[in-house]
Amino acid sequence: MATGIDFGTTNSVVAQWNGMDVEVLTLDADHLDSDWFYPSFENLFPSIAGQSALRSGLLYGWEAKLRSENVIEACKRMLKSEGGVQVGSRRFPATSVAAGVFSSMRERARNQLTEIDSAVITVPANAKGGARYRTRAAATTAGIQVRALLNEPTSAALAYTHHIQQNGTIMVFDWGGGTIDVTVLEHVDGFFHEKASRGFTELGGLEIDARLRDLIIRKNGKKPELSAAEARRFALAVERTKIRLSSEDSVFLDVPNGKHIQVTRDEFEDVIGDLVERSLQPVRMCLNDLGIDPIDVDDILMIGGTSQMPCVRRAVERLMDDETVNPRLCEPMTAVARGAALAAAIFDREIDGVLKVASMYALGTSTVDPRTEKKVFSTIIPERSPLPVIREKSYTPMDDFRPHLSIPVWEADPAKPLDDEENFQLTTLRLKYPQPLPRKDAEFLLKYTYTDDGLLKVKATLAKTGEVVLDQEVEEFTHGGSLSPEEIKTQLRELSLTPPLRMSPAVTPASFPQLRAVPTTATVEAETPGRRFVVDGSNIAWLGGDARLGDVPSLARLLEAVDALKAQFPGSAVSVFVDAAMAHRLTVLERDALYEAIRQGSITQTPAGTHGKADRLVTMLADKTDATVVTNDSYKELQAEFPWLLDNGRVLGATYSSGVWLFFPRTPIRFRQTDVNGL
Repeated sequence: MATGIDFGTTNSVVAQWNGMDVEVLTLDADHLDSDWFYPSFENLFPSIAGQSALRSGLLYGWEAKLRSENVIEACKRMLKSEGGVQVGSRRFPATSVAAGVFSSMRERARNQLTEIDSAVITVPANAKGGARYRTRAAATTAGIQVRALLNEPTSAALAYTHHIQQNGTIMVFDWGGGTIDVTVLEHVDGFFHEKASRGFTELGGLEIDARLRDLIIRKNGKKPELSAAEARRFALAVERTKIRLSSEDSVFLDVPNGKHIQVTRDEFEDVIGDLVERSLQPVRMCLNDLGIDPIDVDDILMIGGTSQMPCVRRAVERLMDDETVNPRLCEPMTAVARGAALAAAIFDREIDGVLKVASMYALGTSTVDPRTEKKVFSTIIPERSPLPVIREKSYTPMDDFRPHLSIPVWEADPAKPLDDEENFQLTTLRLKYPQPLPRKDAEFLLKYTYTDDGLLKVKATLAKTGEVVLDQEVEEFTHGGSLSPEEIKTQLRELSLTPPLRMSPAVTPASFPQLRAVPTTATVEAETPGRRFVVDGSNIAWLGGDARLGDVPSLARLLEAVDALKAQFPGSAVSVFVDAAMAHRLTVLERDALYEAIRQGSITQTPAGTHGKADRLVTMLADKTDATVVTNDSYKELQAEFPWLLDNGRVLGATYSSGVWLFFPRTPIRFRQTDVNGL
């Protein structure tokens, strides 16, 4: 099936041509929590990996974003160089983590009974050569054949013009989570010509979030000291605040260990004003490069989440003195993936159309300038050449009787020095002569064949005899720290086996003792036949909280109480019951921890619909095992059936004060019929 993948810095989107129209896949909607159900978010797959204390291996997508204590964000941004990513005690190359994101998307698609065997994958228009090749390598390692790497602005314009059939000049303002690209394209009868493109590779939603976070901390009065889990929750709260401020005048949020803060849209726009102004620079540069005025642009497409902030849209419209295209005609979060799916359908001849992919940078080799004796770039395929393209150029060795030559393969900007950071050496190939030859006979034609799916073939032929002395496809990129496909596969397997994250003391061991391989109740009882307790977990987790006032139960509080109970009564056996409804009241992190504790057997959840809920099961187990109940509840409705609840020593109360848990004998309030009648 024709598939397009928008591999974004913050979020990725997958779309497919279904024979009639483009369908966006909701790959990970089942992991999306209710407080993240914003428009189109069900279509997003966060391009991040995460580590949890509850599971081995990396998490991906919404599961990583919302259920991880340690998050590896912007792995796409890291692909500009083969930077290291810290995972546990080891560092892995960014390409390996990106391959995990692609692999996870492919797996989720398979769960929806569709396959991603090949795809058109989009990249920023200003992505450097190394980032493009590493993106391809990551997808290929995940089992996805890359049909083409399509520039994001071209893809968005394709999605727009698929429904709006008109020629003209289109400006695509693409500002997402990590990068901003502004591209001016000419659309004529299905052909897209990228006339100018400018942008920044490190300016996006991540920088916006950082400014908002600083504003919130200033309003709080001091920088809070946060555990890893609290820092993650705070980061998510900041991001949600940013999203809400696009549609609300003010937002309230709680700073962990801090104040209840109000942030207004005016305050927010004030602290990011310089970033918004900087985002307009690529617009001005494109207009200047082409020598055109804003009036010469027919349509302005606003793509990416950051571009949808009201202040950004206003700034672009003010500069261009024109309205931008309505988001309903070009959906900001999915247009790039939709266009990529259309491109794949065009390549597969499933729909009529013509799409030409162009090389963004020139391809060539390096030679030595005899005047300066410095290495310089020698162009073979010019930049922005429509693909596929074949070009060749003649070269002669510097010395006589060379047995072989090294042929550096470069992707570069001819206007810049070879050692400029934007130039990228792909690999070095070896040309071997049949026998040493004098220079005049050793001249050869170096031919580059660059296919529309982005593969480069290099062939060298002796000019005098026509003998082929080099014929190779560039599959591995051995310069710039790039990994071979086998190396990426090996590291991807190792990533799937990484141990659970070791949580900070603020979260565990006190908060989540079940993560320390706590023996089950039966094991404890066999080893230490002492006193037995049955804990009303839901009651202790609430500990005086009131849902009507917005309070929530705390699993950390419950598990800390269980630890304290065991410490106060060494050798005791402790069973813990919770209501089925409790999980829905917990925070996301604690909800996952509860489910893990239930799986491990250290907590028992009562089945939904149980008569009397957890109270009855607590009492029944205590009755059968002669155990002591730990609760602050009176169990009024159970006293008639279990009169021993009123006996001395059969019920312990629990309280928490000054960092200390106290357990004390208590006699529940005696049940009276008037309690039921309300007299």
